[in-house]
Amino acid sequence: MSHPDKYRLRRTMMFLNCQKPSLIKDPYVYKPDSIMLDLEDAVAEREKDAARYSLYHALQEIDYRGVERVVRINGLDTDLWREDVRCAVAGGCDSIRIPKTETADDVRTVEYAIAEAEREFRRPVGSVLIMAALESARGVINAMSICDSSERLFGIALSGGDFSRDLQVPISGTGVEFMGARQHMIIAARAAKVQCFDTVWTNLDDMEGFRKEVETIHAMGFDGKSIVNPRQIPVVHEIYTPKQKDIVYAEKVVREIEDKRAKGIGVFTVDGKMIDIAFYDGAKRTIALAKASGVYKGDL
Repeated sequence: MSHPDKYRLRRTMMFLNCQKPSLIKDPYVYKPDSIMLDLEDAVAEREKDAARYSLYHALQEIDYRGVERVVRINGLDTDLWREDVRCAVAGGCDSIRIPKTETADDVRTVEYAIAEAEREFRRPVGSVLIMAALESARGVINAMSICDSSERLFGIALSGGDFSRDLQVPISGTGVEFMGARQHMIIAARAAKVQCFDTVWTNLDDMEGFRKEVETIHAMGFDGKSIVNPRQIPVVHEIYTPKQKDIVYAEKVVREIEDKRAKGIGVFTVDGKMIDIAFYDGAKRTIALAKASGVYKGDL
């Protein structure tokens, strides 16, 4: 049985450093869809235990008001990740992000550790979801098997900094170095029926460049974007929220398809455009996204 939150709305996933309690105490005020409570790169080596302490108490004591709480653990090549999993599960996290994922076995290794922690801390087995960050050429090549690795896996995410280093190219700001990876990942995610998320944009002085990138990944089919600053949230949400004209058109398509299907008519026009049953799922998705975004006032 699928987890009820596996396909929840995740337009924005904001990174927060668990080393700094002031950052993780009230991020819900900015209304991201998800927060990424980071135990990995953002936390200094000597502060890992302190960051876990902050994470546990934040998860236990703070009401994040419906914002999904994802914990990024340390890499599987360290001796830190198992205790990260235990702390996150004990605290009550919703999901765990695996960094530097390269194989399906990486996901299954963490899945096993999560299940052990769920039993240890008396949480329902299967309650904690997983997302996998692809940060290398090998990880991107293996996207399909990673997407198929576990029922807990709700999505994959591109990590641009490490990926560009693995490609031996600088981050250009144009996105050209990520084109192949993005296309490959979104195809794999859709084939496996999981979500797909884009990498962060770190140049906060270039909000126009950020907007263009979000428009691009939205057009490609990504479910959302990792972000590093609350200023980025309204831009992503605006682009990912269906416009009223798109909602009205989607309603027409759904109603016409359902009506014509009952009458045995396969091809017809809506607002002058040729339509058939292939357009039904897309129209329903537009309406579902409008509902999840809180802008739908219809009755479908």
